[in-house]
Amino acid sequence: MVIEHVSMSELPPSWRARMPVAPDARVTVRIEEEITGPDEQPAEAVNPMFGMWQDRDDMADVAGHIRHIRGSRGGSDKFGEVSF
Repeated sequence: MVIEHVSMSELPPSWRARMPVAPDARVTVRIEEEITGPDEQPAEAVNPMFGMWQDRDDMADVAGHIRHIRGSRGGSDKFGEVSF
């Protein structure tokens, strides 16, 4: 949950004590559930896009794969130079 433009005076005293800002300042508060157990996965592991190419053998050497793709453009990728 994200709450924007909250006056410092509206926050609980324990929160205000941990935030070194002016008493009349407005802040954004972000509240997230903590991962508490060892069985829970980090957020990036839950994202379906995370590891989407993990089973592709041609992506094992990422830099080599990119060189191969750029090489098919007909130019050199050294310093961004391109020759046709």
